[in-house]
Amino acid sequence: MAVTKEFTTYVLEQLRWLPAVTSRRMFSGVGLYSDGFFFALLAADTLYCKVDDSNRDDYVQRRMQAFMPFPDKPSMNYYEVPAEVLEDAEELTRWAKKSVAVALAAANRKVKVPAAATRKVKAPAGRKAKARTQAAKSKPAKNKSAQSKSAQSKSAKSKPAKRKR
Repeated sequence: MAVTKEFTTYVLEQLRWLPAVTSRRMFSGVGLYSDGFFFALLAADTLYCKVDDSNRDDYVQRRMQAFMPFPDKPSMNYYEVPAEVLEDAEELTRWAKKSVAVALAAANRKVKVPAAATRKVKAPAGRKAKARTQAAKSKPAKNKSAQSKSAQSKSAKSKPAKRKR
């Protein structure tokens, strides 16, 4: 699914009216971004744009294929752009703007924080133990005789009494 440099250059020229378009190599393809939003990809010298329910019919009505990098995996919500659209820069820009809107909507859905995520999270056990150790170190030291008496009483409580015979 390699993409030639010439095809990448051609597509970027066709998208010149789309704001802040950049490309980034990924695996054997190329990802296309507008203002940082991943809206399209190039694979095997074919342009695929991101779709959802708002623009999928544009592609389906023209019988365009969904991008499927692996035959046994479902579509990734990218569809092949028709050749006549690719060749018309203004029309391609209109289609690409819809895909950027889809990418923006998807990013906004990911940003929403579920109610469960706003609850207080307990610190990992390692942090708690470290915090207790540091808290114990910061307490003022008791006199040594009091410490040894408390240590003796603890050890006496923990050992069973010896039986006399």
